[in-house]
Amino acid sequence: MPRRLFKRYMPNPERIKGSKSLRFLGALIHDPNLWHLNRHSVSRAMAIGLFWAMIPMPMQMLVAAVVAIPARANMPISVGLVWLTNPVTMPAVFYCNYKVGAWLTSTPAMQMPEHMSLGWIGHMLQTHWQPLYLGSLVLGIVLAVIAYFATNAYWHWWVRRSWRKRQEKRRLRDTQN
Repeated sequence: MPRRLFKRYMPNPERIKGSKSLRFLGALIHDPNLWHLNRHSVSRAMAIGLFWAMIPMPMQMLVAAVVAIPARANMPISVGLVWLTNPVTMPAVFYCNYKVGAWLTSTPAMQMPEHMSLGWIGHMLQTHWQPLYLGSLVLGIVLAVIAYFATNAYWHWWVRRSWRKRQEKRRLRDTQN
C-alpha cells in the first residue's frame, strides 16, 4: 500500500512535535489528523510541500507546516518536500523559475554567470525579482496541482491493484480446496 512507502521515509512525528521552531503552534501540532497517512492528507501534503518549495523565501518549512494545519494535510510530508529546494538544488530551481517568469513577462532573461557570487545573487534579486516570483508562483501552482492529482491517481491505482491481487489469491485458494 502507498502508506508503507510514505511511512518508510517519513520522519518520526514525536521529533517533529518536539521541535523548538514549531512550539508556537501549541496544541494544534498534536492533532492526530496531521500525522495520518491517507489518500487525502498525503495528496494535500504533496501539493503544499511542492508549492512552498518553489517559492524563494526564508522559513519555507515553517510556512508549509502552518498551511498544513488548516488544510488537514500530512505535516511531515508537507515540511519534508520543501527540502526539494536545498542549498544544492536551489540555484538551478530558482533560475528555472526566473526563466519562466521572464518568458511570461516578455523581459530579456539574464544569463547565469560562470562564477556565481552572493553579489550577483543580490543584484539579481534587487533588479529581477518580479520575473523570479512570477515564475516561482506559476511553477509552484502547476507542480502543486500535478502532485495532488498524481498522488491521488497513484493511491487509487495501488488500492485497486492490491484489491485485485487479494481477489486473485482468494480465487486460487478456493479452487485448490
